[in-house]
Amino acid sequence: MASQDGSDISPVFEAQRSAYVHVPFCRRRCFYCDFPVSVTGDRRHGGNFSPVDRYVDSLCQEIQTWSGQGKMGLETVFFGGGTPSLLTVGQVEKILRAIDGVFGIVPGAEISIEVDPGTFDRDKIAGYIGSGVNRFSLGVQAFQDELLQVCGRSHSVAEIHSAIEILNAVGADNFSIDLMSGLPYQTPQQWQESLSKAVAIAPAHISVYDTIVEPKTPFARYYEPGVFPLPDDDTSAEFYRQTQKVLTTAGYEHYEISNYAKPGFQCRHNRVYWHNRSYYGFGMGATSYVNGQRFSRPRTTTKYAQWVETFVANNGKINCEVVTERDRLLETLMLGLRLAEGVSLDAIASEFGQETVDTILEILQPYIEKEWVKMIPERNAIRLSDPEGFLYSNAVLSSLFADG
Repeated sequence: MASQDGSDISPVFEAQRSAYVHVPFCRRRCFYCDFPVSVTGDRRHGGNFSPVDRYVDSLCQEIQTWSGQGKMGLETVFFGGGTPSLLTVGQVEKILRAIDGVFGIVPGAEISIEVDPGTFDRDKIAGYIGSGVNRFSLGVQAFQDELLQVCGRSHSVAEIHSAIEILNAVGADNFSIDLMSGLPYQTPQQWQESLSKAVAIAPAHISVYDTIVEPKTPFARYYEPGVFPLPDDDTSAEFYRQTQKVLTTAGYEHYEISNYAKPGFQCRHNRVYWHNRSYYGFGMGATSYVNGQRFSRPRTTTKYAQWVETFVANNGKINCEVVTERDRLLETLMLGLRLAEGVSLDAIASEFGQETVDTILEILQPYIEKEWVKMIPERNAIRLSDPEGFLYSNAVLSSLFADG
């Protein structure tokens, strides 16, 4: 697999240079969400809700128990959720001090935090920046109040614009916005409006996610995929093509299936996942991938706190799932093909053998003929075409998984 500097690396034996921090608290649970979250209510946040303080204490205990790993120097840290912007500046600083004290954070590291409109003011964003945060991911989802209500978001369109004004006012030029296509009752005209408004705002990065009806969510109770009021498959495909056309025309690089960036502003942290590289995960429900082993934390705050107590008592020893060679291969393909640059066949051959490469190319031949998969001879790589290969990636990957 190729690293960002072009060298070939093994995801199993490399040092961990990234950390994900899960902050599970939300003002309310969105109707499409199946993430591990804990609802605080609209008027509670890290400064006035004691469970947040207790969670931060447990989180820091977990991090500090890793102290025997050595300071390898982290290059990315990502606060995800949940709604991390419910944390106070002091709580974010406390977590970052714990991480830096154990692992070290290199100068120039990308430190990202997800923020929701209506959960922060100018002082909080300035405080986050002062603590080291240099990238913000704003959960917009839609620019129509009626669609925000349909998906259970806790903010309004007016709060979106206020949030953008705050980010611009404090000089937070490296920010991303999230949008969702295929929402219930969403029309092509509304989607075009959301894309146009996103382009007008001109963030450094835009993530666009298709609505997925996850089991045990309100959406799963209310809606059947492909049946009105959800868009049918053809309409969803047109949304995807429309997105690609609008955003690339506006100067954004379509560097990953769901992600667009201005030159120089790709998300460095997420590229770690897409290159199937090792990383630490901290907090409720978070997963770590370390030295070819994977393990996850409990998905409730109470069970997570109990898990941390046991983890500390056992001096950081834990049972892990060993990732098999087959799983590592399939994950490398599944994740790498999400990227516009695709997957290096030389790297696959180096780690898994030339016979594996020959098998992959045989499986993919029908999709090469359809031009959903492209060969890149100058790099001896394969990639999905844009937009059609990306659009039908599930069909391509299903074939690889069936025969891999």
